Amino acid sequence: MCKHNTPDGDYHPENPNRIKAIWNKLQAAGIPQRCVVLNAKEAKDKNLLSVHTENHVNLIKNISSKQFDSRRDRIASKLNSIYLNEGSSEAAYLAAGSVIEVAERVAEGELNSAFAIVRPPGHHAEPDEAMGFCLYNNVAVAASFLLNERPELGINKILIVDWDVHHGNSTQKMFWKDPRVLFFSVHRHEFGTFYPANDDGFYTMIGEGPGLGYNINVPWENGRCGDADYLAVWDHILLPVAKDFGPDIIIISAGFDAAAGDPLGGCRVTPYGYSVMLKKLMDFAQGKIVLALEGGYNLGSISNSVFACMNVLLEDKPVAGSSEAYPFESTWRVIQAVRKKISAFWPTLADELPTKLTSLKAPPAHMISSSDSEDEDTKVETLEAVLQVALSKLKVDDGHAELGTATPWRSELSKVDVFYASFGSNMWKSRFLCYIEGGQVEGMQKPCSGSKDRNPPKEILWKTFPHRLFFGRDSSHTWGPGGVAFLNPECDCRHKAYLCLYRITLEQFNDVLLQENVYSDDVSSPLFDTNDLNSVANKKAVSLEALKNGWYHNVVYLGKEHGIPILTMTCSLSAVGKFKSGEFPLRAPAPAYTNTLIKGLVEGKQLSEEEAKAYIHEASTKRL
Repeated sequence: MCKHNTPDGDYHPENPNRIKAIWNKLQAAGIPQRCVVLNAKEAKDKNLLSVHTENHVNLIKNISSKQFDSRRDRIASKLNSIYLNEGSSEAAYLAAGSVIEVAERVAEGELNSAFAIVRPPGHHAEPDEAMGFCLYNNVAVAASFLLNERPELGINKILIVDWDVHHGNSTQKMFWKDPRVLFFSVHRHEFGTFYPANDDGFYTMIGEGPGLGYNINVPWENGRCGDADYLAVWDHILLPVAKDFGPDIIIISAGFDAAAGDPLGGCRVTPYGYSVMLKKLMDFAQGKIVLALEGGYNLGSISNSVFACMNVLLEDKPVAGSSEAYPFESTWRVIQAVRKKISAFWPTLADELPTKLTSLKAPPAHMISSSDSEDEDTKVETLEAVLQVALSKLKVDDGHAELGTATPWRSELSKVDVFYASFGSNMWKSRFLCYIEGGQVEGMQKPCSGSKDRNPPKEILWKTFPHRLFFGRDSSHTWGPGGVAFLNPECDCRHKAYLCLYRITLEQFNDVLLQENVYSDDVSSPLFDTNDLNSVANKKAVSLEALKNGWYHNVVYLGKEHGIPILTMTCSLSAVGKFKSGEFPLRAPAPAYTNTLIKGLVEGKQLSEEEAKAYIHEASTKRL
């Protein structure tokens, strides 16, 4: 299964090192010596055809053959998040066949439980199309095999639990009308903006016909969900329903991209959390449980999480941990909505959860901020300490906040011009003017207060710079869910970024800095003064200590235009390192944010709409 890789050797999060890292972790701990280790086994076409179309099976069977050498990349490019190479066919057959093999042996009673460490993953693979790193739906193929090809085993009811951070869209469709399969998926959804970015994963999707009530979705409204959130869902939805359903076997779509540190998931489940989730499920189906690897892209996180689960299957002492934290308020809201929706089919959920329980909640998932920048650890009550500057008094006139007193530094900096270079949503002039004049454009969650000096830019021009554009963080208060733009502060001639340059005063630049990083009130001293301006030309970048908890506190010098300094604001080099390691999430921008970038590039006559989309897509998918 390691032969399935990108055709050009480029980095991709779903790569062979995922299963290698897991095996290395388990071998170092002596786990394989205590288990029955099975060779991977290819699925048969008839197994695959139980859930996939003939055209799809024929394509995946032959895609790695020489006859497809000239067409393979083109076919992959037309699919959603798929790459294909000479090893893809065999890997897909081995992954599906291996899950069938272990499911059959557990169903027969030969094995107590099993873990299929396989790739490519499967829960996104549609009946007629590969999708989302997945070629065949391994779990669905195995479940169908037990129900339809081995009825003598007495497996009449299967519980499929999908704890991958993404919705199991394909598994849902394949058993949509089948009451023999209770499909349960807990995932980031964010009202259809998180991958696979549709409404299929919403809690209102509960099955159809005889399968009505046998499809349960728990859609997170935000990222950063951790052990407490998942265990609350287990205790108040999954476990009561599982008890009433009485499955004969449980198959887990075991993705570990909800694990803390995953570069795609943005959630915080620990190995301990996964072990407790699994342990609670072992009370059902006489402990007949099969786990099949799905997603998970931080090698350390998936290795430690699989190891924790193996400890549970082997009834070892669990990994250390605790779940003293409380769920988010949004988690209780989702739990109550799900319970209400499916209580007609599962009366055990009919009772309202007591207020005493739901009042136990963590602080909101999103910290208060008016900007694109909202560091997870920054709390609103500490903003003054972070800034270390005094607030001037404000007065309110006709609904607009204005400065009550003039500050001397403003007069001085209003005489100095700079070019502010924008690579993100501010490339669109209408959006940038929100920082100058106040207000908001379509897609923004809240208005900007604007600058003290509301005069428009004196000049606007465009330039390209040899820096890497990328997108990260889970969400922002300005735009909601989705990544926002960052520019790697290091020069790299392999890359080209489009920047819109606005000629504004250094006073206005300070106001933009403030709105981008913390909040919009005036301050008694400048964040970036003429001394900093002279310094940044020599140092090439100045990290502002007063804004260190903001995402855009690093002012980078990009040269001069007409003798006027060009400045941009982005993250620090250390933050880039954290994006690379997965400590900070990389994430594609949401449609509303993307549209502002496209409008900026198109209206600025830099790119066509299609070229702009391709530019943004490359920046959001290419390895950092």
